[in-house]
Amino acid sequence: MFEEEDESGKSHSDFEKMPIYQKAWHIFDVADKIASLVNDEEEYVSLEESERSLLRHHAEQLRNDALLICPKIAGAEGGDLYDIRMENATIIRKAAREIQTGCSGLEIWGFKHTEYLELLRNEIEEFRILFVEWVNTFDQWNYIVDRWGLFNPPGINHDDDDEEN
Repeated sequence: MFEEEDESGKSHSDFEKMPIYQKAWHIFDVADKIASLVNDEEEYVSLEESERSLLRHHAEQLRNDALLICPKIAGAEGGDLYDIRMENATIIRKAAREIQTGCSGLEIWGFKHTEYLELLRNEIEEFRILFVEWVNTFDQWNYIVDRWGLFNPPGINHDDDDEEN
């Protein structure tokens, strides 16, 4: 039917075509597979219940971190303002780094399918390169003053007057 556009004139299908968005969905697919494998109780029956619980917790956190990335890409693309885009990029970066850490946690707690962890690490590395290229496209001069002072362009302070830019 009709496809909705956000304020920047971009539709959801525009986001879906972006290489970074596609890579993020692939990361989610791998993380989801890992979480599904951990939930296979028979495979981890030799572990203590507390160890199985920790393994499941790490796998679910991995899945949740991966699930967060695509909506944040869409939010950054839809927001178009520099501080909104950078805020979303920061959350994406944190989620990707948590996925890397989560892979190590799963190894420590006895996840048996380490080939999936290596695949996920490789996907994150490919994503990182796409991420850097994507962030470099942000127009830092399309901004409103960030009163928190985190994501202002160079030379703009948190207490500067809001002016047309």
